[in-house]
Amino acid sequence: MNKALHLVPPAEPGLSRYASLAQALRARVIAGEWSPGSALPAESQLATEHSVALGTMRRALELLAEQGFIERIHGKGTFVRQGLSGATMLRFFRFDSGTGEVPVSRILQRSRVNAPAAVSRVLGIGTGEPVLRLHRLRLMGGQPRLFEELWLPLDLFEPLAEDDLSTWDDLLYPMFARRVQVHVHRALDDIGFAQLSASQARHLGLPAGHPCAQVQRSAYDLTGRCVELRITRGDAHAFHYTVNIT
Repeated sequence: MNKALHLVPPAEPGLSRYASLAQALRARVIAGEWSPGSALPAESQLATEHSVALGTMRRALELLAEQGFIERIHGKGTFVRQGLSGATMLRFFRFDSGTGEVPVSRILQRSRVNAPAAVSRVLGIGTGEPVLRLHRLRLMGGQPRLFEELWLPLDLFEPLAEDDLSTWDDLLYPMFARRVQVHVHRALDDIGFAQLSASQARHLGLPAGHPCAQVQRSAYDLTGRCVELRITRGDAHAFHYTVNIT
């Protein structure tokens, strides 16, 4: 049986042929032809399917790898990136555990709510559309360290709105991928400082008004859709972030 041909659309003005080809390959991934973590066919096969030269196909794959969309593993092949597994918020803090432990997660509250305007803007949905809101506490050595508020589009996360919270994992992104097929491909973290409200401070065992480091995360899937807004708060006195500049 002949393999289907995937013609490359004419290049947009200012866009090279290999860049247009990269867009076509990305569209096949987004359409679900290759799932995150799966291997792409051989370069020669892809070149035949798209009726392009092998060199053009290789340059298109290099571009997708530079964009972080795929990864090329020497001796194994080319794979769709699985996305983020955890992207831990703990890299912004230094707590005196010294064990390298994975923090334990505890969901304090789960509710369906109508998205406020500020949340809607980040998630790219209409104001008042339903979202799943979570309050989560992260603990290390039994001590509360981070308090998080998460907003998730309900159309994607409806199956998690009523299930047993005791079955949830400590790391959410692998669970999202496994249970609702939402793969977090990238995230943007914005760091600032604020003061804890009385309820936030109570969960962290700190006095109301205590200074906190605040990280607002916008997480995106393979299509570029924002699938999570998360605000993480922790003791500002434990804030520690190192950047290597070369």
